Amino acid sequence: MRGVRPFLALLVVAAGVGWWAYRDSTRAPVTDAPKHDKVFTVEADTIDEVTVKSENGDKTTLRKTGSEWEIVGPVAARSDAAEASGITSNLASMEIQRVIDEAPADLKEYGLAEPRIEVSFKSGGQEHRLLIGQKTPPGSDLYAKLADQKKVFLVPSYLESTFNKSTFDLRDKSVLKVEQDKIDSLEITTGGATTRFVKTGGEWQIAQPAEGRADYGMVDALVGRIATAQMKALTAAEPASVKEYGLEKPAASARIGTGSSQALLLFGTNAGEGAVYAKDAARPAVFTIDASLVDDLKKDAGDYRQKDLFDARTFNATRVEVTRDGKTVAFEKTQTKGPDGNVDTWKQVLPTPRDVDNAKVDALVSAATSARALGFVASTDKTGLDKPRLTVAITTDPGKTERVSFAQSGADSYAARAGSPGAATVDSTTIDAIVTALEDIK
Repeated sequence: MRGVRPFLALLVVAAGVGWWAYRDSTRAPVTDAPKHDKVFTVEADTIDEVTVKSENGDKTTLRKTGSEWEIVGPVAARSDAAEASGITSNLASMEIQRVIDEAPADLKEYGLAEPRIEVSFKSGGQEHRLLIGQKTPPGSDLYAKLADQKKVFLVPSYLESTFNKSTFDLRDKSVLKVEQDKIDSLEITTGGATTRFVKTGGEWQIAQPAEGRADYGMVDALVGRIATAQMKALTAAEPASVKEYGLEKPAASARIGTGSSQALLLFGTNAGEGAVYAKDAARPAVFTIDASLVDDLKKDAGDYRQKDLFDARTFNATRVEVTRDGKTVAFEKTQTKGPDGNVDTWKQVLPTPRDVDNAKVDALVSAATSARALGFVASTDKTGLDKPRLTVAITTDPGKTERVSFAQSGADSYAARAGSPGAATVDSTTIDAIVTALEDIK
C-alpha cells in the first residue's frame, strides 16, 4: 500500500495538468497587438471624389469617372492612378492609434487650429473631412481629427507622405500618352540631322540617314525612355510664348509613330538641375524632363547600328561557305542516326564531299559569327573590299543567308555585309581567327 498512495497522487496531479492544458488549448489565442478603430467605415472603391489641401497651400480635387481618376480642380488634367489609389486605400484602412483628448480646450497645441493638411472625400453620398496637424514629439504619429468631431487622435506619421500632395504630385506626369508595344517608328532630329528607325517584322531597322540593321536592344531602350518619360516639373500650363524656353526653334525633337498616329516631343534649352524644357507639340504646357534623355537623342546614328556582323549562331547555322583566294569551301549540316536518336553532323560539300570534325566546323562558324564592328565608314572606297581577302556566307534555318566580306587596307581591317551600306571597321584578329579555324579543318 505504501507504493500505491504516491502513484494515486501523481495520477491526480497529471489529470489536473492535462485538464488545464486542454482548457488553454481551446481558448482563443491571446495577442499583445491592440485593436484599433478605423477612422472611417468606408471601402476604398466607394470613394468617388477626393479633395486634398497640402501643406504648400495647393487644393486639388480628384473625381472618379468609371474606374479612372481625373483632376477637376484647380485644373483639368489626367491624374496619377497610383497616387489616387494610395489616398483612397489609406483613407479606408487608416486606424486611430490612440485618442489624445476627447474635448481639447485649444487645438493650437496639436497644430489643428490651422491644419497643415486637409483631406475631404465623398462616399455613398456622404462627405467626410480629415484634418492633420503636427507630428508628435517622437515623430512616430500625427495629431488628427475629423472636422465634425471634437476629439483629437493619433494616426501613423507615414500617412503624411500619402496625403500631403501638391497638384503636380497628383497629376499624371507622363510626357506622352502612347502604348509602347505599338510603336513602330521613331524619328530623331538634332542639330539639323535626322535619324529614323522603323520596326519591320518585330525588328528595328535604321531607315535614315542610310538603311541598315539597328541594335534592337539600344533602339528599343531609347523608344522606351521616350514613351515613358516623366515631367520633373510643370513650368507653364499655358505660356504666352515658348521662345524663352528654347522651344520656338527646338534643339531636338522626337517623333513617335504608332501606325497612322504620331506624337511629337520638342526639347528646348537647359532648365538647370539636370533638366531641360520640353513640350508635347499637341499640348500648350511647358515642362521639364531629365536632360539625359536629350543626350541619348544626340548620339550618332552609327551608335545605334547593329555591331554583330552576323545574326547567325552556331546552334542555328545549317550551311557555311568560305571563299578565299578564288576558292570556295562549303559545309552543310545534316542529320544522322545515333544511338540516342538523330544528331546534327557537318559534312563538307565543296570542293569535294567528305566527312569532317563537327567541333572544328562549329569553331569556324563561331569565329565568323563573333565578328563585330568597331565602327563604320560611309563608303567601301580604299578599304580593299573590292578584292576581299575572304567572304563568308552562313545559312540558317529556314533558309536565310548572310554574306560578309573581309579585307585589309594597310594596317586597317574592314568588313562589308551584303545589303548594308558602307563598311565596318573590325579588329585585325577577326580575319586571322576565321582563316585559322578554316585551315584547322583537315
